[in-house]
Amino acid sequence: MDAIHPQYQPISAHSWIRCGQEMPVKTNNSRKRLNIHGAIEINSLTPVIRFENTVNTSSTIKLLDKIEDTFPHAKSITIICDNATYYRAKAVKEHIKDSRIKLLFIPACSPNLNLIEWLWKFFKKQILYNKYYSCFGMYEDACHDFFQNLDWWAVQLRPLLTENFEIIRHY
Repeated sequence: MDAIHPQYQPISAHSWIRCGQEMPVKTNNSRKRLNIHGAIEINSLTPVIRFENTVNTSSTIKLLDKIEDTFPHAKSITIICDNATYYRAKAVKEHIKDSRIKLLFIPACSPNLNLIEWLWKFFKKQILYNKYYSCFGMYEDACHDFFQNLDWWAVQLRPLLTENFEIIRHY
């Protein structure tokens, strides 16, 4: 579980052009952004996504409720998350006290252990990199469509979202 805040601006990524030629990049004059709060169940690649005005304790509780509703038959739900203050908030702890949800916090400065970070990276590559959207509505629609149709990307996502971590021992 994590949040991402993509801005309504093209992100220039790698591309090929002939030597000596120029490749103009269209851009927007806007500071708008989306606040996307989500989680993904990695076995089925089932996303649980909420688009929010802001990501805070309240939005976290709404996301946790949506996760429980999405997986009604799960006896327990373990959610891996970072150490954001809204995940550790007293209200969140109180809310999940009698639920099936348990939060598992990853160590500080180790975002690669949270697999949703790989989903965010893939999302940016597919939807944001080298893409220009002439209006915010088109940008917002592209973001919504990505998460609503995540099965389109399943073949590419499967190798990224795996629990097979290499353990490096320190001697």
